[in-house]
Amino acid sequence: MCVFFSNLCCQGCHFPMRQDLDQPSCPAEYSRIQAVALSHTCMAPQNRRLAPVASSLCVKYSHRAVLVTGGLLAFSGMALGFLGLNMVWMYATTGFLQGLGISFSWTPAISIVSHYFSKKRALANAIASAGECAFAFTFGPFFQWLIGQYGWKGALLIIGGIQLNICVCGVLMRPLKSNCCLEASHSEIPPGSGASRIEKEEKSSTTHKTFNWRLVRRPEFVLYAMFGILAAMSFFVPPLFLVPLSYSLGIDESWTASLLSILAMVDFAGRLLCGWYANLHVTKTIHLLTMTITVISTSLMLMPLANNYLSLAIFTGFYGFFFGTTVAVHITVLADVVGMSDFDSALGLFMLIRSTGGFLGPPLAGLIVDMAGDYKAGFYMAGATLVLAAVFLVILDQFQQRSERGSQTNTKPEKSTLPYPSLHFLKLQNRIYQEHDVAV
Repeated sequence: MCVFFSNLCCQGCHFPMRQDLDQPSCPAEYSRIQAVALSHTCMAPQNRRLAPVASSLCVKYSHRAVLVTGGLLAFSGMALGFLGLNMVWMYATTGFLQGLGISFSWTPAISIVSHYFSKKRALANAIASAGECAFAFTFGPFFQWLIGQYGWKGALLIIGGIQLNICVCGVLMRPLKSNCCLEASHSEIPPGSGASRIEKEEKSSTTHKTFNWRLVRRPEFVLYAMFGILAAMSFFVPPLFLVPLSYSLGIDESWTASLLSILAMVDFAGRLLCGWYANLHVTKTIHLLTMTITVISTSLMLMPLANNYLSLAIFTGFYGFFFGTTVAVHITVLADVVGMSDFDSALGLFMLIRSTGGFLGPPLAGLIVDMAGDYKAGFYMAGATLVLAAVFLVILDQFQQRSERGSQTNTKPEKSTLPYPSLHFLKLQNRIYQEHDVAV
């Protein structure tokens, strides 16, 4: 649960955009609030690009140390942003410094869950990632109330204090099993009797002490990274164009705001239900991810067909639910693809590579919308991109199946070296008969 709260605090850095705020009392205050909002919007992809740095520090030191450092950096960014000297200062403090802290907090919080759990890894990741949905549904009105009661400076300090609880979550994260414990267990194993096999299994379960950049050479990781790029290009589009699409349909502004609440609630439910279902091990996680991506692409393709609030809310609910299932299981699939020994390195590289999709997706969708003159074109683009992402998952699954069949073939017992085993059996049988005749 400390990872759940840590994710909630990490997502708590984002101020509501200016259209969600009441009109400030003076233009200077308005520009400060706008600078804070824009700094978080522009630095959000930067957090993902710093994921390899956080992962390498986790590998070299510990998840606890990196998470506590991230909490301190996030708090420092908010506290220094309280001074509000100018817009450049706001970008440097609440944008970069606080964004750096969030990157150092999010990466180890997600990574350590996969190390703690093996059989129930999917469910644990789903519960941990549900903190984002809890923030989206709860903290938005809370932040708006803070700004109304204490002003933007007071709200910055209070939010920084909330993010300081990330350090508490980090302290509660128990360090993983160390190498010295493994060495002690090796000394208790008697020589022979399969000791080498046990040593290999324990060696494969421990993480490397250096960041493994060679993962980019592994074809299965490259295929999954391509899926991540295409998925990120699509996932940023629906929240961006959902409100303008509803306005173009003539839906009232008060009803339009409820669409985002529906999106957050069904996203929360989708993560928990998918984590529970994946924990049953009825379906392979990669097959489950492929199915959810296919359903999301279908819902995005059908969303432009909505002509009123009810139909748009239904399609939004389908998208939000299966988006939640994707978020709940995609980290588990990454652990299955690369193995736990390289998981920390793979998570950092995957988030770095996936962030390129976040950079390319919204501008490309905006260009398509401008060329078509209709917001529906953005949803068609997102759906088509997800179809291509599902293709990479299918290719990855086929590649893994071939690898498994090859490993099973190599581990089969060796056949008899005699050219004619049946002739050998006949000779042995004749010898038995001869011995029986002599005995008689």
